[in-house]
Amino acid sequence: MTSLAEPGPELGRARPRKEDARLITGRTRWTDNITPAGTLHLAILRSPVAHARITAIDTEGARGMPGVQAVLTGRDVAGEQGSLPCAWPITADMLVPDAPPLAVDAVHFAGEAVAVVAARSAAEARDALDAIDVDYADLDVVLDLDAAVRPDSPLVHPELGSNRSATWTFDSQEAGTGGSADEALAAAEVRIDRTFRQQRLIPAFMEPRSVVVDPTGDQYTMYSATQVPHILRLMLATSLGVPEHKIRVIAPDVGGGFGGKLQVTPEEFIAFLLARRLGKPVKWTETRSESMVSAHHGRDQVQRLSLAARRDGTITGLKVELLADMGAYLRLVSPGIPILGTRLFNAIYRIPAYHVSCSTVFTTKTPTDAYRGAGRPEATFAIERMVDELAAELGMDPIELRRRNWIDREQFPYDTVAGLTYDSADYAAATDRAVQLFGYRQLRAEQQERRERGDTVQLGIGTSTFTEMCGLAPSRVFGSWSYAAGGWEWAAVRVLPTGKVEVVTGTSPHGQGHETAWSQLVADRLGVSFEDVEVLHGDTQSAPRGMDTYGSRSLAVGGAAVAAAADKVIAKATRIAAHLLECAEQDVEFADGRFRVRGTDSAVQLGEVALAAFTAHDLPEGVEPNLDSEAGFDPENFSFPHGTHLCAAEVDTETGRVRIRRYVCVDDVGAVVNPMIVEGQVHGGLAQGIAQALFEEAVHDETGTLTTGTLADYLVPSAVDLPEFTTDRTETPATSNDLGVKGVGEAGTIASTPAVVNAVVDALRHLGVRDVPMPCSPQRVWRAVTGAAASAATAPEAGGGLGSEDVETRGGER
Repeated sequence: MTSLAEPGPELGRARPRKEDARLITGRTRWTDNITPAGTLHLAILRSPVAHARITAIDTEGARGMPGVQAVLTGRDVAGEQGSLPCAWPITADMLVPDAPPLAVDAVHFAGEAVAVVAARSAAEARDALDAIDVDYADLDVVLDLDAAVRPDSPLVHPELGSNRSATWTFDSQEAGTGGSADEALAAAEVRIDRTFRQQRLIPAFMEPRSVVVDPTGDQYTMYSATQVPHILRLMLATSLGVPEHKIRVIAPDVGGGFGGKLQVTPEEFIAFLLARRLGKPVKWTETRSESMVSAHHGRDQVQRLSLAARRDGTITGLKVELLADMGAYLRLVSPGIPILGTRLFNAIYRIPAYHVSCSTVFTTKTPTDAYRGAGRPEATFAIERMVDELAAELGMDPIELRRRNWIDREQFPYDTVAGLTYDSADYAAATDRAVQLFGYRQLRAEQQERRERGDTVQLGIGTSTFTEMCGLAPSRVFGSWSYAAGGWEWAAVRVLPTGKVEVVTGTSPHGQGHETAWSQLVADRLGVSFEDVEVLHGDTQSAPRGMDTYGSRSLAVGGAAVAAAADKVIAKATRIAAHLLECAEQDVEFADGRFRVRGTDSAVQLGEVALAAFTAHDLPEGVEPNLDSEAGFDPENFSFPHGTHLCAAEVDTETGRVRIRRYVCVDDVGAVVNPMIVEGQVHGGLAQGIAQALFEEAVHDETGTLTTGTLADYLVPSAVDLPEFTTDRTETPATSNDLGVKGVGEAGTIASTPAVVNAVVDALRHLGVRDVPMPCSPQRVWRAVTGAAASAATAPEAGGGLGSEDVETRGGER
């Protein structure tokens, strides 16, 4: 790796991020810093109940409050507010309820917007909310997924006639990608059946959501803390009937998103409606408690899996049944999130038969949508827990079982049973390196010693081998999956007359370091200095095309577009350089920022060519007077990063406390542009995955009220709650883009949760524990231990402890 002090290529150089200077000092523009002259501030009244009819709203008291300029209810804007869009109809018969930004006749989750106040100050707007009187007639709440799909369940949306929005299925035998999962299960020598619960999570991004809308004549400029300015602009235009070219959306610096800002929100619609109606700038910034209850949540699935295998450990089939909680409404891509996961329950394994069924279900809770990993962490957790369960049943080392089933390096490209084509990987190399760094044998030996001594603090070792599909996505694939948009990306590269370079990207960062990585990429491509590259993003006027940032697509798709645009600049400049050098174009070679006549010392710098293009005094016939180029890139395939994560956890059997003693991960993200950024992405992902395993859960009481609605109740771990991480990488370049890069932003989150939970269960398995529901809090761990002891005491002949009824064996004794 090249050090910062040495000259040389930028790719692979661990440069500190150039954007950090302004971000960490606060000398930047968050949306909440933006207040146009004459701005009115919005405050939103939210329903305190989860399900009710709105029988009356009295706003007169609020209208007379100091500073109040307008008070609106859903009925006031019923004819113009439209319905929030859902862009992913996963089946042709999917049930989609109206989703008004402001509730009109009923509320369907606690936190739904009921009325809005516009006032001269944010404090005056908030004060006026207390003067609004709303009468609610309570309706039955729907909270449990299994209960929601029963015929006798109350309905979240009675007009739809069902709480089941859609049922999507995939069968490998029907698709021609494999055999029959049912037949494999019927013939299995060993069958494992398990049910796992993916708890509901809250993205809890650092910067709360904020939006400012500034109307000028018939033009509208919206500033929003969003991941998707281009998508937001399109959805505003199509939903509210405003010509798209009259809307400009700007995502200034955005303080984190994790999928939580991959949304078209009620608040953005409400702000736009108010600005249009009042003809004045309006601004809304949420409080943290508002964010917890009304910004979309993530995960929330019931997963039922059946795994078939032979007694030698060979997996022969997998069947998956999912219930996925949509909450009260379908948001932008809600239905498609679990479907992304269904493509990866087979993970890195040669599973010959596969069937999956996913039902998306309405409940009276905050809507769910993408959260870091978006369907892939859920799938990885399930299959990695199942593989560990199979290993335990067979008395086999978990890593050895994985070796027997994973796809070998020589088999790539590999067509999976789920219908994807994995392009490149080396699971053995990553695993071997992780085992070496971890000290696997020594820790297994210590584990056995502790068990023999009967220590109160037991040691568990958890394994998670993963792959994910990212670089979302080939547009043709998205089309075949009924997604409403494509997965291409766009970029432009401009060489200015002074030789400096501007890069315009359609991706919109929220902490990923695009300005640094894109600068490194272009600096190498054009042979200019890193400092001479400026990256522009997040503005639909300066970057008129783009599909934005999510699904670890920015570098693998957006970076590839940047590289393609830079190559076009070189091709364009070569023609001008040949003219200046008075030679044939084919005789010009380009390297290190210089165009040279092949075999001679005659050369011109890129900056000289840029100046010649600008002056246009002597250009070849038909050549434009600039070195500007743009390019789009639509990948032919996803990229598939992978890795092996190992966790050693100490579990106190008397208190239930879990302490991660050692965590090692070896990831393969293809070629690396900036290892420092990669490390940061991995660390952040690990923190969020470990948080799901041990700390975080959104909890509703029996009335549907969120009881974890503040950071005092919703446990987001701090640095002191997390272990040190030992990280390393292997490298198998992607074949889906010329850079050879794969995604990294979600890898840590996808892999770490099952590694930690497998470690917790492994520490307690000899005591009869088969599972600990997430998060593995001290109370839940203690209950699992005491429950297993009670079960063993009352039925010692069962011999298997909790969950023993979930294992069936044939062709030999257990």
